[in-house]
Amino acid sequence: MHREETEDTTIYKVVLNHEEQYSIWPADRENPLGWNDVGKSGLKQECLDFINEVWTDMRPLSLQKHMAQSGQTAKAVGV
Repeated sequence: MHREETEDTTIYKVVLNHEEQYSIWPADRENPLGWNDVGKSGLKQECLDFINEVWTDMRPLSLQKHMAQSGQTAKAVGV
């Protein structure tokens, strides 16, 4: 097959879970349990570019909170 025939034209939406982790999901499907829309949809690369811009701290929210409570910083643990 040629590349043009296999190009992904699926419209995706950006979703977010309770740990503030991002993912993409086909826009025409119901979200997986525990994931919510963030309001961005488009072609795959558009959604991935959006995530790359907004998801600046890859640590799960629970880890961020734990580190903040214990006084640790990302620099101190080598992140």
